[in-house]
Amino acid sequence: MSLGRIVLTSGRSIRLTELRMSSTYAGMLEGYPCQRVNDRKIDWFQRLAERAYPSLPVHCVPPSREHPDESAGAFGPVEVLPAVACVGVFDSMALDPAMDGSTLVVTWFQPAPVVPAGEDADPGLRGIRWEELAQDYEL
Repeated sequence: MSLGRIVLTSGRSIRLTELRMSSTYAGMLEGYPCQRVNDRKIDWFQRLAERAYPSLPVHCVPPSREHPDESAGAFGPVEVLPAVACVGVFDSMALDPAMDGSTLVVTWFQPAPVVPAGEDADPGLRGIRWEELAQDYEL
């Protein structure tokens, strides 16, 4: 069963088959979001996906970074990522006609806890270079 379907800017249709969402800053007990913290968050979610799906390729969609305050604290200026971190498993038709399908694990950040679908999906998701990143499989 598909949780959602996205048409990439390349025209390829991909299906979302598994989705994990969490708060981007869950567990942050002190400090504030800044570039160093955010770089670690992005890396942590990528490594989480790689550990959860060790036999599949993982791609991280670069998140938007907002700078709501011009003042800088001890760790530099405030920098905020979208509120929801996502790890999704997508599949599509095979790249090689001899195979059954292709798959890719993707990490991305979005502002709200909604299932991405259709043309409303994040532009970063829609811009995935499937042919370069996905891996074929056979059943």
